[in-house]
Amino acid sequence: MQITKADVTPVDLSLRRPARMAGLPEITHLTAVFVRLETRQGQTAWGCAVAHPALTGEKPEDLIHACKECAALAPDLHPTNLEYSLSELSARVKVSPAALCAFDLAFHDLLGLMTGLPLYRLLGGYRNRIQVAATIPLGGLDESVSLAIERANHGFRILKIKGGANPDEDVRRVAAIHTALPALTLRLDADGGYAVQDAIDVANALKGSIELLEQPTHASRPADLRHVKEHSGVPVFADQSLQGPASALELAAHHKVDGLIIKLGACGGLRRARQIDAICQAGRVSTMVSCLIEPALLDSAGLSLALSSANVHYADLDGYLDLANDPSRGCFSLEDGWLVASEAPGLGYALELN
Repeated sequence: MQITKADVTPVDLSLRRPARMAGLPEITHLTAVFVRLETRQGQTAWGCAVAHPALTGEKPEDLIHACKECAALAPDLHPTNLEYSLSELSARVKVSPAALCAFDLAFHDLLGLMTGLPLYRLLGGYRNRIQVAATIPLGGLDESVSLAIERANHGFRILKIKGGANPDEDVRRVAAIHTALPALTLRLDADGGYAVQDAIDVANALKGSIELLEQPTHASRPADLRHVKEHSGVPVFADQSLQGPASALELAAHHKVDGLIIKLGACGGLRRARQIDAICQAGRVSTMVSCLIEPALLDSAGLSLALSSANVHYADLDGYLDLANDPSRGCFSLEDGWLVASEAPGLGYALELN
């Protein structure tokens, strides 16, 4: 089998409603880059990545340039020599985890097409469904409760509430949502916005109301996470503090958190994500598979990872939900808050690109 062509297609995507997070400008649109691999034998495989300058530091023009570099190299790589091929691409685009992610997904998709297996089975096939959270962005109390009820009416039974800008207001928002929807599981994501004592106070005030607290303190100070973990009554998970396998080892080995949050689009794709998950399992910390604001194709890959591993206990894969013009359709169905995989080979995508 030989790759004969690799195409790179940027797509501007808009959101139906703005995404608001602590310390960041409001997000109303983003750039996604789709890559397509064609083989001499007639297979067509797809991958995807997103540029989020405020979230990950990658600008659209840099992502597109890096993807084109990978595209030029792809025909010289054997698609079944996955470890070698992805190592070569990683060396080419060290500064662009998103570009590596796009081609990592395309190579894995191609492997699934070749074997006739859905990607979640090819990676391990531990389960075929997982319950997922829906995100409530930063906002006022009434707005947050209204959106929470809307998400619940769509079938979600877990909500991730964005916070971090005002600890007291976050406690009030979570309490109001808990009062309105007492049967739902709630999580609070502070996006690194709290001081240590504020994080401890919030966690203790919401003990019994939230399942866990995501990234309560600044990403650059992982020791603060352990302090919050040791003095709060809820599990603490690291998100932005996780920068790759090396930081995963540091966080897990020193018991700084109860869990790590993996985002394929930020860490470089499935190969690196599986390395991080293996470190989590060895360090006896839980894995959550999460997402950026991203097309369904990228969420499909995250779902494949989440379904493949027994150590993944949590999933947050709603990145596609508020995109107004996503050209991709995932390999999953949403059933009462559970993402259920299809049995289509590879990523099982459907794509509508001009």
